[in-house]
Amino acid sequence: MTEKNFLADKFEADRARLRGVAYRMLGSLPEAEDAVQEAWLRLSRADTAGVDNLSAWLTTVTSRVCLDMLRSKKARREDALPEDGPQPSISGEDAIERETILADSVGLALLVVLQALNPAERIAFVLHDLFDMPFDEIAPIVDRSPEAARQLASRARRRVRGGEALDPVQVAQKSVVDAFLTASRTGDLAGLMAVLDPDVVVRADVFAGGGQVRELRGAPKVAAFYDGLAVNARTVLIDGVVGAVVVPRGKLYAMLAIRIENGKVVEINVTGDPDRLAAAEIATL
Repeated sequence: MTEKNFLADKFEADRARLRGVAYRMLGSLPEAEDAVQEAWLRLSRADTAGVDNLSAWLTTVTSRVCLDMLRSKKARREDALPEDGPQPSISGEDAIERETILADSVGLALLVVLQALNPAERIAFVLHDLFDMPFDEIAPIVDRSPEAARQLASRARRRVRGGEALDPVQVAQKSVVDAFLTASRTGDLAGLMAVLDPDVVVRADVFAGGGQVRELRGAPKVAAFYDGLAVNARTVLIDGVVGAVVVPRGKLYAMLAIRIENGKVVEINVTGDPDRLAAAEIATL
């Protein structure tokens, strides 16, 4: 077996794991595939004679590629791939199905919060908290000292975990939002009616509403609209207030600011405006 064939075999054995690392950092399966393929290109050109742990080397390289991509979203590798090396493994409908599976395995709300972190925080958190990489190995990837890398991960961890414990008001709000989303997700029309105020109003901006009605009033209309709709919605904190986000395949599509009074949903404001989504501080619960 030639050295190149040996490296290709080792790379293929690690491909799925590397894709998982890259997906958690980038939140996009196509971008994760790009990052993994770039790792192969670097492996195929590198002198690996002194590499003791090739899997760790590939993780480090993939992480650095992801960091570059996060810092500059326009960065894309356009070099022709070697014909005798590993090729991108998925496309089309298979890619959509696999991205859906990956998003579910990571947690849709977690992916949304990860996307809100700065690149260095995201890399440090993913490598340490999700893949158990020590900080002395993470430090050179993010160009920080081990202690600074630890602080990056700690800040990200607080954001991901929602900071402090919920207060009693937030706990009560969460129970109502959870009940609303569960009833919507499962098509429980009676459950929706039970959690909605009779005079509930829903407003959606042009980004989230599309060609649909931009305002709905009254529990019957709102319940009928949300019946079976919230498949990709998850309860989160939005700027410290319990609400929900819609995250198909881990992509933040819209957020729902939900006002609750006396244990009932009285108002829902839905926005998909990219600027407002980017400005919101979203934390998992």
